[in-house]
Amino acid sequence: MNSMLSGGSWLWRSLALFAAAVVIFPLLIIVAQWATVGTGEQAIWQHLFETKLDRLAVNTLMLVLGVGTGVVCLGVSLAWLTTLCDFPGRRFFEWALMLPLAIPGYVMAFVFLGIMNFSGPVQTFLRERLGPDTWFPDVQGAMGVIIILSLVLYPYVYMLARSAFLNQGRNLIDAGRILGLSRQQAFFRVVIPVARPAIIAGLALALMETLADFGAVSVFNYDTFTTAIYNAWYGLFNLTVAAQLASLLLLFVGVTLMLEKQSRHHARYTQDCANRNKSDYQLSGRSAMAACAYCSVVLFVAFLLPLAQLTVWMLEAGFAEQDGRFLGFLGHTLGLGAIAGLLAVVVAMLLAFVKRLPGSALNQRISEISIRLATLGYALPGSVLAVGIMLGFTYLDHTLGTLLYGSVFALVIAYCCRFLAVAYAPIDAGLEQVKPSVIDAARSLGARPGRLLRQIYIPLLRPGLITAFTIVFVDVMKEMPATLIMRPFGWDTLAVRIYSMTAEGQWERAALPAVTLIAIGLVPVYLLIRNARGGRHRA
Repeated sequence: MNSMLSGGSWLWRSLALFAAAVVIFPLLIIVAQWATVGTGEQAIWQHLFETKLDRLAVNTLMLVLGVGTGVVCLGVSLAWLTTLCDFPGRRFFEWALMLPLAIPGYVMAFVFLGIMNFSGPVQTFLRERLGPDTWFPDVQGAMGVIIILSLVLYPYVYMLARSAFLNQGRNLIDAGRILGLSRQQAFFRVVIPVARPAIIAGLALALMETLADFGAVSVFNYDTFTTAIYNAWYGLFNLTVAAQLASLLLLFVGVTLMLEKQSRHHARYTQDCANRNKSDYQLSGRSAMAACAYCSVVLFVAFLLPLAQLTVWMLEAGFAEQDGRFLGFLGHTLGLGAIAGLLAVVVAMLLAFVKRLPGSALNQRISEISIRLATLGYALPGSVLAVGIMLGFTYLDHTLGTLLYGSVFALVIAYCCRFLAVAYAPIDAGLEQVKPSVIDAARSLGARPGRLLRQIYIPLLRPGLITAFTIVFVDVMKEMPATLIMRPFGWDTLAVRIYSMTAEGQWERAALPAVTLIAIGLVPVYLLIRNARGGRHRA
C-alpha cells in the first residue's frame, strides 16, 4: 500500500515543483537581463546615473523607513488600546479600525490630494477666511505619501499585534510592576519584546506593499523604483532596462526580508495565555476621552473622510459621466478576479496537499522547498513579476510562435504568482484542523492521493477555500502595477480606470470605480473581523 501511495505521489510533487518553477522563472529572466546590456541600455543607464538613480534609491528608502515607522506607531498603539484598555466605544473600534484595509493606497492618495491641494476645499476655505496669501505646507512631498500609505497599511500591524496582546493579557504588565517597573516601562521593556514576532510580521507585510506600490507614488509624482520601471517600459520603450531596474527593486525586497528574518534569529518567545481577557485597564476622565478621540480621528481620516469625499464626487459626476463603459470595466475586473482566484485556490490546494503526502525525508524536503518558492510571489512587487513574465512570454512567442505576450493568460499567471501565498495561508490553516486519524483510516482502506483530495480534503476545507478565493479575488481587483503593465488592449479594469482619471486630475470621474473597489474590498475585511472575533470567543 505504501508503494502505491508513493507511486502516485510523484505526480503531485512534480506539479508542486512546476508551480514553484513558474514563480521563479520571471525572477531568473530578470536577473539574466544584466548579461545583455547593449549600447542603448548603456546610454539609458548613463542618463539614469546622471539624473535620477540616486533619487530613486533615496526616495524608496525614505518611503520604507517612513511607512515602517508610521504603521508600527499606529498599529501597536491602537492594538494596545482596543485590547487591554476599557474606554467608551472600545468594542466598536476594535473591528472598525480594520476598515481602512479595504481602501487601496492609490484611492486614498487621489482623495487626499483632491482635498488638500491648492484648489481643494481645505486650502480654499483657509484662503477665504485668512486671506489669499495664507501659507500651507506642500502636500505632494515625501511626507504626504508616507502618511497615506501608513493610514491604509497600519491594519496589518494592528491585526497581528492585537492578537499577540490578547494572548498576553495583563500578566506581563503585572509581572513587570512587581519587579519595580512603571506601567510605561513594563510596556516597552516586557510587552513589546514578547509581541515582537507578530509586530515584525505585520511590518513586513506593510513594507512589501509599500515597495510594490505604484498608484499612490504616481499620484504624488514621487519617483521610486516602481515608477521608474513603468517609465522605462512605456517612456523609454526598453524592456531590458525595466527588468534591470526591477532587479534593483528585488534587492530592496530581499534586504527587507533578510532583516525581518535576522531580527528573529535564535529568538524564543513564550506566552502564558491564562486569564488573557480579564482585568482590562479601566480608563476614565481625560484618559478615556483621549483614547476615544485618538481612535476616532484615525478612523475618520483613514476611512470615513475618503469614503464621504468619494461619495460626494460620485454624486456630482453622475453615472452618465462614465462614458457608458463602467460596466465593461467592472466586467473585466470581476472576470479577471474570478479566473485568477480559482486558479490560485487550485494551485494553493495542490501545494497544501503535497505538504502532507507521505514519503522519504528527501521527498519531504523537496516538497517544502517547492512550497516556499511557490509562495514567494507575495513578497514580489507586481511590476517586477510583470516585467519577468512579459520577457519570458516574449521569448516564447519568438521561439515557439505563440501569442502569449499581452494576453489575458499572461495577466492571470502574474496574478496567480503574486497572490498564491494569500490563497495558501487559509487553506493550509484549514488542513491543520483535519484530524490525522481520518486520513490514516482512508489510506488504510487503499485511498490514493487523488481520491483523498476529492473525497476528504476538499469537502472538509470548503470554508477555507471560500475565504482564500474571496481574498485573492479582491486583491486581484485592487492590483494596479501588473494590470497597468500587462493588460491586453481594451481590457481596462476599475484600477486602470482610476489611474487614467487621476492622471488627468479628474477626481470626480474616478470616484465611482473607487467606491466600487472599496465596497468589494470590505468583503475580506469582514471575513478577517469575523475570524478575529471567533478566535477571541474560542479563547
